[in-house]
Amino acid sequence: MPGLVVFGRRWAIGSDDFVLPGAFELFVRLVWIGILVLYAVRKGQFNCPGGGLLHSYLLGLLILLASIICALSALVYISMQGTISNPGPRKSLPKILYTRLLLYFPEFIWAVVGAVWVSDNSVQCEKTVINGIIVTVIASWIIIIFTVIGVVIVFDPLGGKKTFYLPDGVSRNLESSQSGQLLYNVKSSATRVWEKRIRLLCCCIVQDDDHRVAFTSIAELFRNYFSDTDLVPSDIAAGLILLHQEQDKMENCPKEPEEVLCHSPSSLVTDDLDVELENAAHYMLFAAAAYGWPYYVYTNPYTALCKLNGDCCRNRPTDSDITGSDRHNFHFGSILKITGLQYRDFIHISFHNKIYEIPFFVALDHKKEAIVVAVRGTLSFEDILTDLSADCEDLTLEDVLENGFGITQAANYIYRKLINDGILNQAFTIAPEYKLVIVGHSLGGGTASILAIMLRNSFPTLRCYAFSPPGGLLSKSLADYTKHFIVSVIVGKDLVARLSMPNMEDLKRRIVRIVANCNRPKYQILLRGCWYEVFGGDPDDFPTELDGRSQDALRQPLLAEESLMVHRSPSYNALEEESHLNSPPQYPHLYLPGKIIHIVEECSSRRLCSSDIKYTARWSNETVFSSILISPKMITDHMPDVVLKALNSLSQEHGSCLSCPGIMLVTRPSSSY
Repeated sequence: MPGLVVFGRRWAIGSDDFVLPGAFELFVRLVWIGILVLYAVRKGQFNCPGGGLLHSYLLGLLILLASIICALSALVYISMQGTISNPGPRKSLPKILYTRLLLYFPEFIWAVVGAVWVSDNSVQCEKTVINGIIVTVIASWIIIIFTVIGVVIVFDPLGGKKTFYLPDGVSRNLESSQSGQLLYNVKSSATRVWEKRIRLLCCCIVQDDDHRVAFTSIAELFRNYFSDTDLVPSDIAAGLILLHQEQDKMENCPKEPEEVLCHSPSSLVTDDLDVELENAAHYMLFAAAAYGWPYYVYTNPYTALCKLNGDCCRNRPTDSDITGSDRHNFHFGSILKITGLQYRDFIHISFHNKIYEIPFFVALDHKKEAIVVAVRGTLSFEDILTDLSADCEDLTLEDVLENGFGITQAANYIYRKLINDGILNQAFTIAPEYKLVIVGHSLGGGTASILAIMLRNSFPTLRCYAFSPPGGLLSKSLADYTKHFIVSVIVGKDLVARLSMPNMEDLKRRIVRIVANCNRPKYQILLRGCWYEVFGGDPDDFPTELDGRSQDALRQPLLAEESLMVHRSPSYNALEEESHLNSPPQYPHLYLPGKIIHIVEECSSRRLCSSDIKYTARWSNETVFSSILISPKMITDHMPDVVLKALNSLSQEHGSCLSCPGIMLVTRPSSSY
């Protein structure tokens, strides 16, 4: 629902967010008061020196706890009423919340009194009595401290500004100079807030001009995405839960006959897929090796450190071209272990890492007779900044060599190293008959794709294998051009492969839509969703206001959706034909590079699969990745060890796949789930 407004400002919490924390505190208070009553009844007399003060303290604490329990009960009950988009039954909650917050003052005073009483040497009561009071005082302070932490967490730095224009219908008129200036001030403040957050998060790295530019660019990105909705974090969590269950219901439904095409694949297509899977499994080792010792230790947690200490420190290379810091030779030693190459097979290794400048290495692969350029994926704060500062660029063949932001800038850095520093010339001097292959995973996959486009004219036979590259990368024409020399490999419901600003806007629209029109209280959605994610079962069939509406009506947002929008987002503008014709979308549609191999699990159960997972692979279309899918594996499917495991499994068992009589190809993929 819209953020709760108390003390004249908006907070990052809704009026229906007090059910679960309030119920927990209520349980603690009831247990607490029960123990105090039993304790007082058992002790009976307070005859010790200072016992009168003890008796007064316990009596006052019991009265205070009873008052707090009454306020909490009312708070929880009111918070349970209504739905996410219908806060009307909860309109009295701010008054109850004020009452509950006022009770913290006497509780604080009583905690101080208890602490003073415990520290008073004139009190000569039994040790058990004193220990009981100490426990009571500690419990009071713990609750007070956690309450303060909670207030800090839900504090919205922009809450004071948002309340000025969110409730006021006049201020929504963006044509007026007053509202326009107000909106500009809010946006400027939002950008500064996000920039401070990013600087605080990246406080451990040296910040130069490039970092400052990136911070501003990322702050603008976050501000643009989050500024046009009035959702609190729990609303987003509820929306993701609902979307996941709705998505699972859609996947379990039988496909309509016109949506499914059964045919036998041609032997040419099958053989091509077989060859590319075998190549991808081989080159994924290089992409994984580019991560260095973190990946090697992660995949070999019990033996990695011993092997690296035993081999790397006494076998330091002397003739390899290495730049950047590699203390104790752990990175290079891990690369050797993963790839199985020798020192002499490496032409250049760069561990240098700054924003827009990511590590890579160039090596001779004698097995495939290839010169491999492997680009590292995201592993540091600098890499994250490079990822997030990737502004949308509609790259064409003519301007691909021009400087840009993010991934394009990183590709330019490696391009200059390879060409201007003569690294590729040196490699082809040693092995002139070898072909050029560029590989990378995640950020490395996106950078490798742009780098391959840059080098294509000079090396027409080059190949590129991009593993789990970011989704919003190339324009449609450039993506089609790369189908001749780039192969992208995507596993399951990988989030990064579907990550683009249009897809994020679509996800936001879907969250707002399903959250605003669900007829269940939020606490029921969250509890049922947690059970479903942990223990599985059938997706819950939450009724919504969308049920029974005509297809034309579904294209228009409801009043509940409008109430959660500060102003119309680009995705909502696209829903209206008039807006769509008069104004282009803010973010262009960008696509994955090259031909796409999509690998999915055969296992039918998401949570009870055995360790021996079976995979299937097929050529896919870029439109399949035009929507973000919600799944517990949306992050793990992106991990390099999962990609390597899937490719190894397929390359070992491709013979059984070729014996299948036919495959099922979905010709009309869902645009939402």
